[in-house]
Amino acid sequence: MPTARETTVEKEASLTGISLHSGAKVRLTVKPAGVGTGYQFRRMDLADQPLIPAFLEKVKQVERATTLAEGSVKVSTVEHLLSALRGLDIDNALIELDANEPPIGDGSAAPFLDLLHKAGRKELDAPRATFEIREPVWVTSPDGGYLAALPHEGFKVSCTNANHTGHHTQFLSIEVNEKNYAEEIGRARTFVFYEEVEPLLNKGLIKGGSLENAIVIRGESVMSKEPLRYPDEFVRHKILDIIGDLALFPVRIRGHILAAKPSHGLNLQFAKALLKAWKAYQSSLMPVENIPVGERALDTNDVMKVLPHRYPFLMVDRVLRFEGDNKAVGLKLVTINEPFFAGHFPGHPIMPGVLQIEAMAQVASILLLRNTENAGKLGYFMSVDKAKFRKPVMPGDTLLMQVELTKSRGKIGKAYGQCLVNGEVVSEAELMFAIMDR
Repeated sequence: MPTARETTVEKEASLTGISLHSGAKVRLTVKPAGVGTGYQFRRMDLADQPLIPAFLEKVKQVERATTLAEGSVKVSTVEHLLSALRGLDIDNALIELDANEPPIGDGSAAPFLDLLHKAGRKELDAPRATFEIREPVWVTSPDGGYLAALPHEGFKVSCTNANHTGHHTQFLSIEVNEKNYAEEIGRARTFVFYEEVEPLLNKGLIKGGSLENAIVIRGESVMSKEPLRYPDEFVRHKILDIIGDLALFPVRIRGHILAAKPSHGLNLQFAKALLKAWKAYQSSLMPVENIPVGERALDTNDVMKVLPHRYPFLMVDRVLRFEGDNKAVGLKLVTINEPFFAGHFPGHPIMPGVLQIEAMAQVASILLLRNTENAGKLGYFMSVDKAKFRKPVMPGDTLLMQVELTKSRGKIGKAYGQCLVNGEVVSEAELMFAIMDR
């Protein structure tokens, strides 16, 4: 399975229009950006043309739209553009605009889809990072709303837009990707309840709003310049907003998102909960990097001096430490680039159990072959006993192999090994070797 790579737009492209809340005319230009840049907004109408990165910590307001700020400089209503960028599989882009808000267009992401199709898409020379949901993450709101993330291979959203009126409640569950986003999600327009219009106007919002760029719901009636584009257009737009708000998360998300009564405020609260879970996962890997490395620890080059194995069958990246002559801790970084992922459950990549046993065996071989009397020899498998596989090992995991020699007499050696991920045993086995001349 080929590794997904980061992307950006191929060339710059522009559009003009009226912004929703300020009612100002605005010109927006999207330009290519480099690896790891993400989405950045540049206010061309201000002195020094300040830059605002589309990061979660830059969110300053979530009433009826998502607003980013850097100091006193703001850019508002970014969710439709960010949704289009994420929906069309674009990771990095510089967005220049000469007002504080992108054009609202027809109230959907359609104008931005047209813009991005003109700009094109190109791959960059860097693998794309992904946060794979492995444990449930959720948030709730006082009105009964919630967002949750569950493990899933791909990106799926199941959403209901239940509202205070009891009218036009809809539900949709859909796998979202760059192939179906434009047709299934991107054209769904924003909507507002009639009784909310006057309070929003009194707050100085929706000055550019009209039936050309929003659907107005009054009781069971729907007011719009054109007929509904989908029978369930309201819930589809809610999914559009969820995708746009989650585009503020640092990396792609792989999981199943469940939502009821979502809002920009709840979406961003959920994104922050995901960020906390992601950082906790990252920090769980840090102790691996901080294990004290003794004088006899081996780097990759040292490992290859002892073992005859080479890529793609060398399963030990480093030996972190030895404990006496009978114990060792080895490490392997399991990446999506491993050759076995292309054919071993490619839709749900997991490391084969037999290769985990091989990784333990290679650490055990290092223990045996570092003995002076065995220098220059080879360790051959004779048997595997009491092998157990407790949890799957997936791309992105750091595999620790803990091995202890239980017998070493003459040409025969026995060892007990465990593989661990995040401190939990994922596999274990008893191994027997024969030491042979090369």
